[in-house]
Amino acid sequence: MRKRKLEVVVISDVHLGTFGCHAGELLSYLNSIAPKKLILNGDIIDIWHFRKRYFPKTHLQVIKKIIDLSTKGTEVYYITGNHDEMLRKFSDISMGNIHILNKLILNLDGKKAWIFHGDVFDVSIQHTKWIAKLGGWGYDFLILLNRVINWVLIKMGREKYSLSKRIKNGVKKAIKYIDDFESVAADLAIENGYKYVICGHIHQPQMLRKVNKNGTCLYLNSGDWIENLTALEYHHKRWDLYHFNQDKLSSFYADEDLKSMNYKELLAAITITSKNI
Repeated sequence: MRKRKLEVVVISDVHLGTFGCHAGELLSYLNSIAPKKLILNGDIIDIWHFRKRYFPKTHLQVIKKIIDLSTKGTEVYYITGNHDEMLRKFSDISMGNIHILNKLILNLDGKKAWIFHGDVFDVSIQHTKWIAKLGGWGYDFLILLNRVINWVLIKMGREKYSLSKRIKNGVKKAIKYIDDFESVAADLAIENGYKYVICGHIHQPQMLRKVNKNGTCLYLNSGDWIENLTALEYHHKRWDLYHFNQDKLSSFYADEDLKSMNYKELLAAITITSKNI
């Protein structure tokens, strides 16, 4: 399969290690692209809800694929989020082409891009983390329930349905939170002279031109790989919002070498490669 060459790719909120993660679809996407820079904008590995008994082979394959991309020349920037905040103690550490950061500023064709996860705006996470974690477990249950409902709907020949999207879109407070999040991020970006501000965290894919009395910037959110299955792509001086569900990629497409490796082989390969980076 011919790979699409891209300058920058941004993904976030993959939540590897949780039931809602669409690791197979993400692997298909990563196998279809050849980016110069891959930005992992937070919550890639869900350390909050990590369970030893649940980390499927496809989740390991995603990690192995990201490492493989780095060894082949792709600059990988892992920006920490709230679900992988334990990695913040390793901020500003580089291992070969893999860099761990809390935020990233890029110069893209003369325009500055400010890239960070976005949980710094979330008061509930900063001051009442246990409530946020409890909400995360509830979200996991909702995703599992939704999968059962969608299985029944598909058997009946009907379209899939998103419970969480319906709840979010129906609750005024959730809509206001998203609007406030976007406005605060954009206002701060304009104030500091950034032309692009790129976040994750709220699982809401978006490309939106923001304007205030001090100027303008492009607000971008990479969405997630739980419900929306989206990524941001920068190429030829423009941003695009990629939707896996609108692509013709075959789900669970993987490199043949990854397909042939069992769980233990994948784990060993990741460990050995990481030591050699």
